[in-house]
Amino acid sequence: MNIIQAVNSALDHALSHDEDVFVFGEDVGKFGGVFRATDELQAKHGEHRVFDTPLSEGGIIGMAIGMAVYGLKPVPEIQFSDFIYPAFDQIVSEMAKFRYRSGGEYPCPVTIRTPFGGGIRGGHYHSQSPEAYFAHTAGLKVVVPSDPYTAKGLLLASIDDPDPVIFLEPKRVYRASRAEVPEEAYKLEIGKAAIDREGTDITVITYGAMLHEARRAADLLAENDISAEVIDLRSLVPLDEETILESVKKTGRVVIVHEAARTCGFGGELAAVIAEKALLHLEAPILRVTGYDTPFPFTLEQQYLPDAFKIFEACETTIDF
Repeated sequence: MNIIQAVNSALDHALSHDEDVFVFGEDVGKFGGVFRATDELQAKHGEHRVFDTPLSEGGIIGMAIGMAVYGLKPVPEIQFSDFIYPAFDQIVSEMAKFRYRSGGEYPCPVTIRTPFGGGIRGGHYHSQSPEAYFAHTAGLKVVVPSDPYTAKGLLLASIDDPDPVIFLEPKRVYRASRAEVPEEAYKLEIGKAAIDREGTDITVITYGAMLHEARRAADLLAENDISAEVIDLRSLVPLDEETILESVKKTGRVVIVHEAARTCGFGGELAAVIAEKALLHLEAPILRVTGYDTPFPFTLEQQYLPDAFKIFEACETTIDF
């Protein structure tokens, strides 16, 4: 499967086996979604389970919150993560706070699916990476699959989680990434990173579409006799600090990769955790390979995005320190 097919498979299973699951958003019904992730789901499960909404992100998420507090498991889609900001108050002030303000009496199991990141020549209104905004908000979980296998397993786990989840799908590899995916249901633990590739000389930490660039960089490094360990975070909140720190203590060198802007990007939090808890194991400064502190460009998209060569150069710099 590719990621689109894996997401569709997960939603199909959730709708088939849990009558409390509802899927809705702009164009997700008859049209099947702008990326076709919800294709055929309305025809199979009915217009009352999979339905279109007005173009009102605040309304979409507000309705989802009401449904969740009532006991349902809504899975709203925000067509592009860039459009999520009109719903920001609903997410941060309401959705993230219900469990806390009710003393645990009212969980809010909403899973917000949204494509994020660049790589499709979408310009500055269709290419943003807003993960840090939500990682900063207590009460939200932030989950980022990187390939079809993680997409299905993490989405099913998110839908069944009692807490609200921001589920960020890397759209640049929606169809480019393919993997073996079981037809049956399975769940991957939220908050557990994966060692995508083992290595001994340097640790490369990343998530989402950047995992594929990190893999290519690791291949280039191997050609130069440098063994890179690649970590796929999968979940930003909760964060698997144990896997990160064990790897850093083994290699002594770290490069962090994400395509969001550098300033206050999630890489800064990762660097802080490593500096606080594994400083004496470091043999070189922690380096970040990120996007720039500018709006996401259209004509210079490939110059903006991190790639395997930029990661390779950062790793060489760290190794040579």
